[in-house]
Amino acid sequence: MNSYLMLKQIQQKEVDEFPFFFAFSNKQFEEGMLKFGLSPNDTEKIYRFGDTGGYCLRTDADRLREMMDRHAKEMQKAVDNDPTGEGFILDMFSYELANHEYIVTGDVTDALRAIDLTLEDIEKNPRLQHGLKLAIKRQYEEHR
Repeated sequence: MNSYLMLKQIQQKEVDEFPFFFAFSNKQFEEGMLKFGLSPNDTEKIYRFGDTGGYCLRTDADRLREMMDRHAKEMQKAVDNDPTGEGFILDMFSYELANHEYIVTGDVTDALRAIDLTLEDIEKNPRLQHGLKLAIKRQYEEHR
């Protein structure tokens, strides 16, 4: 199985179990607040994370940041532990290229954005270059 996908699934399970909600309308905000046992006016008791529309209890904000930081470190460690770019890095690029329809668009931008990398990052790292090149080749081979 794809080692990148396995790590993503483990991390996603942890995120799914974390108590937070997303709200993009007043109604959704009110429903989310009710799930926390709060009234919509209890805004001092919640933490809004960025411009994502996501909210958690203020008492859980540090725990949320710690989880997200740990997830980023776990991903980075997995990349760092791939000495050639033919393991985790290849799996990472293969998954994200397929997920962002590289074979249709021919553009790696969205796939790189999903893993928080830029073309400059790739150019500076031979393992990333090699893994991306192999993943692109794999995309074309799988869609012949």
